[in-house]
Amino acid sequence: MKLTKKLVINTAAIAIVLILTACSGMSRQDKNTAVGAGAGGVLGAVLTGGSAIGTVGGAAVGGVIGNQVRH
Repeated sequence: MKLTKKLVINTAAIAIVLILTACSGMSRQDKNTAVGAGAGGVLGAVLTGGSAIGTVGGAAVGGVIGNQVRH
């Protein structure tokens, strides 16, 4: 179980880094959506022990929240 959780966290962290480097041509709202989805996916995976449903659900909720953030 610990190995699965560590693998999910590391994979999500790498994905977030890749997403952020690909954001150069995106609007601020698009960047917030991507960051929110990445962070939500990681949090969902951690809270559900690596469950695919938890990861996808967390990414969806995080993306919506990130999309609505205004600076």
